[in-house]
Amino acid sequence: MRSRSDSLEFALLGLLSQSPLHGYELRKRMGAIFGPFRALSFSVLYPQLRRMVEGGVIEETLVESTSRRSRIVYAITEKGLLRFSDLTETVSPDTWEDEGFEIRFAFFSPTSANNRVRILEGRHRRLKEKAEILRGELEKSPIGIDKYLEEWRRHSLESADREIAWLEDMIKTERK
Repeated sequence: MRSRSDSLEFALLGLLSQSPLHGYELRKRMGAIFGPFRALSFSVLYPQLRRMVEGGVIEETLVESTSRRSRIVYAITEKGLLRFSDLTETVSPDTWEDEGFEIRFAFFSPTSANNRVRILEGRHRRLKEKAEILRGELEKSPIGIDKYLEEWRRHSLESADREIAWLEDMIKTERK
C-alpha cells in the first residue's frame, strides 16, 4: 500500500467484499480495524468512496430507511472483486510496516498461504530491526535523558518483542 488512500481502498474493498454497507457502518467497522486512536473522519471516507464509485470498483444504491433520510448503500462490483483479489496477492515492503500490516492482517483469509507467510516474515524482519535499534538506544541512553522517553523506548521494545514471538508462532502455523 503506497499511501493512506491505497490502504483505505484495500480496507473498504475488503469490508464490502463481505457485504454491502452504508457509510456510517463502514466508518464504524474501519474504526475496529484502525483502532480508536486513528479515527476515520467522514471528510476522508466519503471522497474515497466517491473515487471508488467513479473507478467502478464499488456502486452505490439509495435505500429508503425508516428514519427521515434515505441511506446510500455501497456494494463491491465485479471489477472491485478483481481489484481486491489483485491487492491481496500483492506483497511489498509496505505490507509489513505498521499500518499496512494491520490492514492486511484484518483481511488475511483471502490472501494465499504463500503470501501470508511472506508478509509475516517481512513483518518479523522489520520488527527484529526495530527491536535492535531500540535495544541500542536503551543501552547507550545518555545520563539525564528524559525518564519518560526512556520508559517509552522500553515499552516499545517490550511490545516489539511480544509481537516478534507472536509472529514466530503465526509463521510456524502458516507453514504447516
